[in-house]
Amino acid sequence: MLRVVKTENGIVRGIEAADPRITAFKGVPFAAPPVGENRWRAPQPAESWEGVLDCSRFKSISMQDTPGLGTDIYCREWHVDPEIPMGEDCLYLNIWTPAKTGEEALPVLVWYFGGGLQWGYTSEMEFDGERMARRGIVVVTVNYRLGVFGFLAHPQLTSEQPDAPTNFGSLDQQAGLNWVRRNIRAFGGDPDCITIAGQSAGGGSVMSQITCPKNKGLIKRAIVQSGIIRSPYMPDGFGRPGGMKAVEENGRIFLEEYLGVDTIERARQLDAFYIRDKYGEYASKHPRFFTNMDGSFAVGDPVSLCAAGDCLDVDIMAGNTVDEFRSFIPAADDKELSAKAEGIFGEKAEKFLALPGARESDGHGRYASVSGIEVTAKAMFSRLKEHFPDKRYYYYRFNPDIPGEDNPGSFHSCELWFMFETLAKCSRPYVGRHYDLARQMCNYWCNFIKTGDPNGRDADGSQMPLWEEYTDGSHSGMTFVSEGSVPEGSDGELVAFLTEHVKNKI
Repeated sequence: MLRVVKTENGIVRGIEAADPRITAFKGVPFAAPPVGENRWRAPQPAESWEGVLDCSRFKSISMQDTPGLGTDIYCREWHVDPEIPMGEDCLYLNIWTPAKTGEEALPVLVWYFGGGLQWGYTSEMEFDGERMARRGIVVVTVNYRLGVFGFLAHPQLTSEQPDAPTNFGSLDQQAGLNWVRRNIRAFGGDPDCITIAGQSAGGGSVMSQITCPKNKGLIKRAIVQSGIIRSPYMPDGFGRPGGMKAVEENGRIFLEEYLGVDTIERARQLDAFYIRDKYGEYASKHPRFFTNMDGSFAVGDPVSLCAAGDCLDVDIMAGNTVDEFRSFIPAADDKELSAKAEGIFGEKAEKFLALPGARESDGHGRYASVSGIEVTAKAMFSRLKEHFPDKRYYYYRFNPDIPGEDNPGSFHSCELWFMFETLAKCSRPYVGRHYDLARQMCNYWCNFIKTGDPNGRDADGSQMPLWEEYTDGSHSGMTFVSEGSVPEGSDGELVAFLTEHVKNKI
């Protein structure tokens, strides 16, 4: 087994996973610590070391609110440890490899975690890469800077470092990807067969990376889980980069009114935990810091860029859980619904209102509820196919029964336990059918990472249900439910109408 590997900066020693056929390398540095003068700069090259670096433990998580202190679903689900080490020195990645030698050229997954670009970390227990590695994948999870440390913008930064004035967290992700390109062969991986993937803000990060021109030639495939968070009814959406003038002003306000300094130099001298806590105060009254339109890394809205073909020509899998981020038209009654529909759809409003489900209310003044992620992903796939007819696009919907006294439904992020096949670590009372579904999902994901086609055989040798590509002609996809993997046919009338509507807008 590959327990000791030579990287560009030195030798690292990993540790056997629960399955000793897999080696885990935890806390491998891919960039210099972003501290002192490196705070709010693009990631700098990692320093080399002498001897053998022990990579048997995860390194510190990025600066963020202390995990595990709340009572929300994620503190119960996986943010369970308030004592987890945290610090600015956080630019490390983790590798799970099944390779016995560095000559195997196995497909590689590079994973970006979610958390709104404000929270999250690679050592979350659902992200254990062992089960995927057992299927012949080299799994890499990349840490990156968050919140004010990862996405601050300020006039001084724009003036003094125009090539990298902001989006430091995104540049960390990119630096991790480039490190993988340069080093993964030594871990048994194929640098020419890399799939980047992520969920929520990690999925949004994948969208940012595949629309960054500097990543051309680095990526083979992409998986976007719950990362295209848009509504077909209004011009909103997580993941649209902010304009620089506005975010620079927000950065100035943060430094002067919350940190009490007027220069980046003085802000770089402040304690990281002090900055974190002041950012919490700032965020209670002002917008948080997210991806910004810097003209270097982020050159436009990722969904619109993909629709125009201004993106990497890669195979893409995308989808959502059924209950997350539902889009709807708020209206007090049918009359208000009609007026709002006319404002949204114009002369097509009557056609919309005649569709099954369009006039249905949930009893709380929310009409025509649909998954905005679904219709936007499908609209984007349709446009992408026009530009890249040889590429493959696969849509999924996740909707099994998630057990627990809280009756959570198919909540945002719940599929992570399944696609990583790490259900045994979860406190929820999952039973056999859930484990069967997780095994199949992990199979589909790994097959896509290997070949760009999710289809293949299950563990018993039987052929899994056929997951067809999403095209204008087929509108196919896969639904994951308690009974297993169920291929879906054409879209319903409401989804089809809204998909076409979004396709013409993006």
